[in-house]
Amino acid sequence: MAQPAITPIPDAKAASTTVPSLQSAREIQGDRASSGPLAIPDFGRVVDDAMLLLTHAAETGTEVDEKTRTSIVNARTTPNPNWNDPSAANLLASLATLAAKLRPVTADSLRASQSNLVYPDIQSLRRWTFILAIPIVLFSALSFVSSSISAAIRTDIATANELAVKLRAELGSPASPKGGTPEKPLPEGLNEADVITQLQLYASTMRAIDARARQLNGFALNAEHDPYANLRWNSKQQPGETAQQVQQRNEVNQTQLKKKFQINLPLVNMPQALEDLTNTYQDVRSFAQDILDLVSVYFGAITACLLPILYALLGTCAYLLRSFEEELRTLTFVPASKTHWARFLIAGIGGTVVGLFNFALTQSASVSPLAIAFLVGYAVDVFFSFLEGLLQTFTKAKSPVSSTAPSSLSSR
Repeated sequence: MAQPAITPIPDAKAASTTVPSLQSAREIQGDRASSGPLAIPDFGRVVDDAMLLLTHAAETGTEVDEKTRTSIVNARTTPNPNWNDPSAANLLASLATLAAKLRPVTADSLRASQSNLVYPDIQSLRRWTFILAIPIVLFSALSFVSSSISAAIRTDIATANELAVKLRAELGSPASPKGGTPEKPLPEGLNEADVITQLQLYASTMRAIDARARQLNGFALNAEHDPYANLRWNSKQQPGETAQQVQQRNEVNQTQLKKKFQINLPLVNMPQALEDLTNTYQDVRSFAQDILDLVSVYFGAITACLLPILYALLGTCAYLLRSFEEELRTLTFVPASKTHWARFLIAGIGGTVVGLFNFALTQSASVSPLAIAFLVGYAVDVFFSFLEGLLQTFTKAKSPVSSTAPSSLSSR
């Protein structure tokens, strides 16, 4: 609770003759009705504030002069004190002296630190911290996993492309084979075991791309259509279909799926086996690239737009929690939860625009935008200082060289 405003008094001696009575205060209040009411502080509350500060000074070993101590104690022991009492001016002067000596500790901060007023603010911040941490952890984990799967798919696609080109150059096409058929053996220099190993690697890489692409499709809520979805295992019964028929259908589908994704043995016609694998690979690669583009857009938008705001708000929570801990330690805490929304709003704005700037520590090191967003929420003043400094670079006055150039030309 903020202390009521009172008219400053130059010194105790002058104040003892100028402190108005309650009746004169009411008359002044009526005369100044047009400019606003004149607040009359509660004498008892002022005495309590003074005693609270005096007790804190005694507990912390702060030296207080005898006049200040005596004035406060006398005001405390005076029966039915009010502002008509001659000791009121001495009390105000002593309170001003004591408050200046103990600053930034105040009577309100001592009351708040010794009561339960701090717990609602801390509990509210703790609740908001957990609320912010849940989507941050969720989206960060999803983004990390999807990025890892995407990187693995791109690597496998590059490997499969190289194998497809190499095998086509070695074996040719079914229409014009270079070798690997019963009628036309492999050219000299090619080992059959090596060619079969490359075909197996080609098939296994294609299967890995297909498996990872289906995993990545789950991150996009299966937005892309699987080209071989009708051949996947499906235990759902169709209308009029028995459990045995479902089992038979799945076995047939699995057989067809293996023919498309695996080398059919015995390997009699290598160019034809390569052609069959390549036809399947083209469908798998198209599916994988489509889902890569889709996931890149989804999680790119989350990483660039949503996560910086959440990290900035989390940074604000961290700053306020640290401030509360420091204020409780120094007994300077005053409940001000109604003003915290402004800092959260500023942090949200800073987190929104942080992606517009490219922060670099050195030529070879840069800072993640999410880390910058957290720092913006933690130290809002630093971010605004950066903006003001950046603005000054655009509003800087012209250099002296440009202003003196015409005079030097005219002198010639």
